[in-house]
Amino acid sequence: MKNHKDLDAWKESFDSVKFVYQETGSFLKEDHFLLVNQIRRSAVSIASNIAEGAGRNSKKEFIQYLYFTLGSVSELETQLVISENLNYIKNNELFIKIEVERKLILGLIRYLKQKSL
Repeated sequence: MKNHKDLDAWKESFDSVKFVYQETGSFLKEDHFLLVNQIRRSAVSIASNIAEGAGRNSKKEFIQYLYFTLGSVSELETQLVISENLNYIKNNELFIKIEVERKLILGLIRYLKQKSL
């Protein structure tokens, strides 16, 4: 198995973390504690879960962590929809990045499942 840093899913999620930090920097100060921190934690969680899963002892554990990662992707997407509805973000690129991440993670899950047959 490759190192997590070699995985496209990890690279994309790592890039998204930087993008999320940039985009949330302009949120109102009173929303920084709750909404911004939650958005940033979700984004970091995606990359972290991929890395942690890749470092596990088996493909089965890795797949389990990838499913956790999909949960974090959905969590981040929900928080961004809230932010969009509050007119904090207007950048559709974040939503495009989330879809790319979701597809990469699902592809990696399929690959690992097929490889274990």
